[in-house]
Amino acid sequence: MKSSSPNIAIVTPSQNAYSETFIEAHKNLLDGNVSYYYGTASNIKLEGKGEVLGGTKKLIGKAIDAVSSKKLQSQKKALLNSWKKNRIDVLFFEYGTTAAQFIDVIKESGLPLIIHFHGYDASAHATLKEFEKQYAAMFSYATYVIVVSEVMHKKLLEIGCPKEKIVKNIYGPSDIFFDLEPAFSKSQFLSVGRFTGKKAPYYTLLAFNEVLKEFPEATLVLCGDGTLLETCENICRYYQIEKSVKFAGAVTPEQIKNYLKESLAFVQHSITAKNGDMEGTPLAVLESSAAGLPVIASKHAGIPEVIIDGETGLLFEEHDVETMAKHMKSLLKDKQLAKEMGAKGRLNIRSNFSMKRHIDILNGLILKASNS
Repeated sequence: MKSSSPNIAIVTPSQNAYSETFIEAHKNLLDGNVSYYYGTASNIKLEGKGEVLGGTKKLIGKAIDAVSSKKLQSQKKALLNSWKKNRIDVLFFEYGTTAAQFIDVIKESGLPLIIHFHGYDASAHATLKEFEKQYAAMFSYATYVIVVSEVMHKKLLEIGCPKEKIVKNIYGPSDIFFDLEPAFSKSQFLSVGRFTGKKAPYYTLLAFNEVLKEFPEATLVLCGDGTLLETCENICRYYQIEKSVKFAGAVTPEQIKNYLKESLAFVQHSITAKNGDMEGTPLAVLESSAAGLPVIASKHAGIPEVIIDGETGLLFEEHDVETMAKHMKSLLKDKQLAKEMGAKGRLNIRSNFSMKRHIDILNGLILKASNS
């Protein structure tokens, strides 16, 4: 039987993605000794050791010549040796696509595998097609496959993941958000997230433009960056609402906390993008509700599982800009309602979706896997 403090290899696509605080939580809060690997199968590194494993380029999903094949085999051996050197008991892969890239070396290691899906990796059409064979192999090999919403659970069943391996474990926000006290003194709405197709920030702007016609004093803060940022800036110019909208860019956790404290509500209009990309359960929604803000959001992916419509927030159908605007206006008309919804939201998140609950479930799975 393994030690109660297992050695865990967390493998992620990148070292420090500002929007992936859930990975940082896994890295810092899981019980056990964590070795943190980051990169792709063509360039993987071990944090804190300066250990670079391999150096071939653009190998995944493409034909490779004999020389590149030798390099890849050398890299595979180096990764196996690193896991052996660090006495790894369990492999914990962030994103299905990451596990797919490493499935051959994972199987060769013989180590128990836990795969944590997060969003696009369970829904984007091109991703599912590209990694179809690898997904089948990793579903067959994995000990546990973690999903963060019921929608994602159903999606993985559809693409062949065995039901008995799937564990739904919605994220938990950091405890620091429970300590925030929104003032509800401003007519300010807040949105936090990358400017991507599935987050549809342009819909938020269209709804806010309608809000301004009745409440010209209202403001909107949009935090994040991404491919649709310029498009959204142009929409503001077209509607001449630049003075009412702030594009804050990529922000620090401290800045987010300050924006939460001075806002009336958190808003998000997530949709299923044309390429199939979907959210898991947006962490920013959980954080905002934990902070005591009501959430106005679309009925997308895991959002309806964590926001109680009419009690802790106000929900609407995807693409329904009119109802989104109506909900925003309703809280501007009744800030006491916003305060009451926020308080109920905080209680809901603290009771049902805490970070401790999220991490405890992961620790239990890791311990079971390491002892299997």
